[in-house]
Amino acid sequence: MSKPNLLFIMDDQHRHDYLGSAGAYFLQTPNLDRLAARGVRFSQCTTNAPVCAPARIGLASGMQPGRLGCLGNAGILPQDTTTYYQRLRDAGYRVGCVGKLDLRKTDGYNGRYGDRPCTYGWGFTHPEECEGKMHAGFSATPVGPYTHYLQEKGQLQTFHEDYMRRSASSWVADCRDSPLASEDCEDSYIGRRAAAWIENAPDDFPWHYFVSFVGPHDPYDPPAEYGERYRDAAVPPAIFDTLEGKPEWVKRRVEDLSPEQVAQTRRQYCAAIELIDDQVGLILAALEKRGQLDNTYIVFASDHGELLGDHGLYTKSAAYEASLRVPLIVAGPDIKGSRVSDALCELIDLNATLCEFAGLGPQAGIDARSLAPVLKEETNTHRKETVAALQNFRCIRTATHKYIQNYNDVDELYNLSQDPDERHNIADESPELIGEFSRCLRQRLG
Repeated sequence: MSKPNLLFIMDDQHRHDYLGSAGAYFLQTPNLDRLAARGVRFSQCTTNAPVCAPARIGLASGMQPGRLGCLGNAGILPQDTTTYYQRLRDAGYRVGCVGKLDLRKTDGYNGRYGDRPCTYGWGFTHPEECEGKMHAGFSATPVGPYTHYLQEKGQLQTFHEDYMRRSASSWVADCRDSPLASEDCEDSYIGRRAAAWIENAPDDFPWHYFVSFVGPHDPYDPPAEYGERYRDAAVPPAIFDTLEGKPEWVKRRVEDLSPEQVAQTRRQYCAAIELIDDQVGLILAALEKRGQLDNTYIVFASDHGELLGDHGLYTKSAAYEASLRVPLIVAGPDIKGSRVSDALCELIDLNATLCEFAGLGPQAGIDARSLAPVLKEETNTHRKETVAALQNFRCIRTATHKYIQNYNDVDELYNLSQDPDERHNIADESPELIGEFSRCLRQRLG
């Protein structure tokens, strides 16, 4: 058999439990559910850094992002770091992308066609690097392919002014529908570009295509067509928390929203996910039309989650479950479908997994571990624990517990088996466990 194609679909800030296949009865994700039925859904995947740039830098490199000095959105992928995109390119793959990369977020200009020279250095042969949501919305002039598209359609000023209004009030509470038509929203643009690339890619070389949607990241601004579908929908309430035992930096981040406002943000978040799901359907249809479905491994994941009002918090940058855990689905040749794996795994593990799918040997010196043994049903376990870190904390999560080491603040320890909502910090009662977890964190992260 010729080398398989590799399709990686990622979205931005999608929490682990907002998928139909994960039990989200209030949300329509038929295409992602169909993908889950074809493959394995991992229920216990955590990001290595619950914020965009370090999570994606870790994925590209296969390393804990802190090892590369990347613990926040100002982090940059060092030029001398080998990426899995380079490895695939060097193994004879076309390596394309469309959407958000965040491997050098601080530059601010993505090029007219999303093909700034550094994208080739990272290993892409066919790049179309689009702007992230806020990157696009904050600029009155085009800074990449999507804002050029809006300008050509006479919509850039409308879009920019809408984002300026939102940022002047409350970035999360102001969750009005987008003023743009569905077809002009960035995730629709990315979906169309992805489907067209797959339809037109010559079949003389295998390909890896990285499709990176910018939603359901805040602001929660779906087009009205999708917003209407959830306008009065029943959505689960956020986790209420007195914040007793939580660190001061968490308490300072609390958003003062009413239960109805929280419900409204959740409805709009659902609408943004359904828009992405429709684009996934478009991409899978293009793959089917080419007759390449049976020779393509497909991965769906997100870079980090979204707190969405849990503990009074929004967005990410915290180690609580809604921010730390991400959806992960893997399907493809020889992967038995309709399975759910509870194996603990990290987002960076997809680096090694995709390389193994392409027939490449393990890469020395990286932290990623291939999920292939779990996918092939050779084992049910993958890691004993997962770790994550940002500038102000690091954490370790096992199947039963989570320890969060907050710098210059209180430690947090949660018994996830008995307290899945992480309301009761038991750090003071469990010095032995904290000692054990601290040692493990030093071994894993230095």
